[in-house]
Amino acid sequence: MLVRTWNLFHGNAKPPERHAFLEEMVRLAAADRPDVLCLQEVPAWALDRLEGWSGMSAVGAVAARPTLGPLPSTVEIGRVLTSLNHGLLRSAFAGQANAVLVGAGLSIRDERCVVLNPWRFRRAQARWLGLDVVARLGWAKERRVCQAVRVAAEDGSTLVVGNLHATSYDADQRLPDAELLRAAWFVDAVATPGEPVVLAGDFNVTAARSRTLTDLAGPEWGFSAAGPGIDHVLVRGAQAGPEETWPPERRRVDGRLLSDHAPVEVRLA
Repeated sequence: MLVRTWNLFHGNAKPPERHAFLEEMVRLAAADRPDVLCLQEVPAWALDRLEGWSGMSAVGAVAARPTLGPLPSTVEIGRVLTSLNHGLLRSAFAGQANAVLVGAGLSIRDERCVVLNPWRFRRAQARWLGLDVVARLGWAKERRVCQAVRVAAEDGSTLVVGNLHATSYDADQRLPDAELLRAAWFVDAVATPGEPVVLAGDFNVTAARSRTLTDLAGPEWGFSAAGPGIDHVLVRGAQAGPEETWPPERRRVDGRLLSDHAPVEVRLA
């Protein structure tokens, strides 16, 4: 089984351009028929188009809803406004979501979602970590979520796939680390005893700077070791190879480097 994760950067190339390449990215990510594909920074309007672009079954979870400044908006208005200049506007109007896609021979049994940085959690963690006002405000800027999707094979076996996009806050990486631990507890609670678990996505923290990634790879949690970047696929309860990151050439299309993240993948035995 091949599990892949990719932060789509709202469909932008690197460097960003006026036009986006979201459909090209999804088709590229699904072209070799991965079994499970976890996506982050998906514009909310694109969730209904993922299945058509990929040929896979998909379930999404909106993290940031479309808005017009402080006012709620719609996915169509967000799409139209963003189309004026994708590289400049990114998620300003379109919002963003996570999505889990599964290939042939697999089905989505059920899906749940948790907010990773709700107000009560931020308040408790801010006191525990001794966060200043700037850090507290930065943490509240953008809503983050984690999906937990139970995936079933034709033989009846199942696994739980967690897909998250943690807060990006370079000044204090304890913030995404706290969200990662919250996501791990959430996915662990969804899984039944002995059920394999995959925890994937953009963690926004490296193994070198994460207490949580160290703990998850320890005997108490039992996940596979993380790779060197901030995008990861961790596995528990199944034999898994090392994380592999796409080289730049593999995500380059017509001379453009798609996304500011490279896909990361792991093969399960």
